[in-house]
Amino acid sequence: MLLLLSIRSTRWSDPRVETGSTRGSKVVSSPITTRMQAILQKDMVREFLAEFMSTYVMMVFGLGSVAHMVLGNRFGSYLGVNLGFGFGVTMGVHVAGNISGAHMNAAVTFTNCALGRMSWKKFPVYILGQFLGSFLAAATIYLLFYSAIIEFSGGHLAVTGPTATANIFATYLPDRLTLWMGFLDEVIVTGILQLCLFAITDKENNPALQGTQALVIGVLIIVIGVSLGMNTGYAMNPSRDLPPRFFTYIAGWGIQVFRVRDWWWVPVVAPLLGAYLGGIIYLVFIGSSITQRPQTLENSMVYEDRRIPVLPKTMQIPSMTSSLTPVSVSPANRPLAQTVPPLSDPIHLEHF
Repeated sequence: MLLLLSIRSTRWSDPRVETGSTRGSKVVSSPITTRMQAILQKDMVREFLAEFMSTYVMMVFGLGSVAHMVLGNRFGSYLGVNLGFGFGVTMGVHVAGNISGAHMNAAVTFTNCALGRMSWKKFPVYILGQFLGSFLAAATIYLLFYSAIIEFSGGHLAVTGPTATANIFATYLPDRLTLWMGFLDEVIVTGILQLCLFAITDKENNPALQGTQALVIGVLIIVIGVSLGMNTGYAMNPSRDLPPRFFTYIAGWGIQVFRVRDWWWVPVVAPLLGAYLGGIIYLVFIGSSITQRPQTLENSMVYEDRRIPVLPKTMQIPSMTSSLTPVSVSPANRPLAQTVPPLSDPIHLEHF
């Protein structure tokens, strides 16, 4: 038995065996691995995958929370939907924040391109990643909750009515609102979202602390949901609404997902306009009015934001314990001495 263990130990620790296996694996996988690594290291590919994965994570958590509210009775609530989307956004930012910025929102991407913060050539890459991630998330939720959907709807996939289940995946306008009131609602809500996003990430203003941006953005989504989400479901995002809506069209809900009150285009167009306006409002009224930090002058000290010059040693006032001898001022320093107000007069900082 000991001999057998010794043989096995020798077999696995034999450098010739390890070298041979390693060489064999390198010969087989090296070209494929090298090519894959070269492709994945490209910035466009990494940003596409980052937007794809972050949007998928956000949408799985968000749509899953809606499914609990619609299908689960006591298992879900409107607050649960806000928490699901809010912390879903937080997780999405952690997934892709340092790679693509984790937009997860076509309106945010559009605004960054339109305001010159990002190149337009990246726009289709980001949008494609977001749309595919959102579409796959809708398919995932449909697969996970398929039996619950069929039980709740009685086998009939309805878009409206008491057994409607299409609203798990996309937003729909309630009867109490007109189409244009819903449009205005989405413009305002998305504008507030974009304005706050600029504020959270503006290093020249009062940004979120390093490492807390993801959590703060998630809290922002929750706050918008609990305060402004009742009317239209606060889509605020073409990438959140259009791909899942298209999935429901091909999954059995039919063309009605696009025909009900002609609402489908509003969550696509209104967020683009709202985010753009919100970004402009922040940059014009807040970004342009941020005071530049004062430059630190040489040979000066700052006390309570007041800049007081330090006098040269030849001009410093002698201490009370020293002999009362006149203080001589060299001719070279005389112009500076003339600019210092008398000690008997109040000191005015504007002299300096």
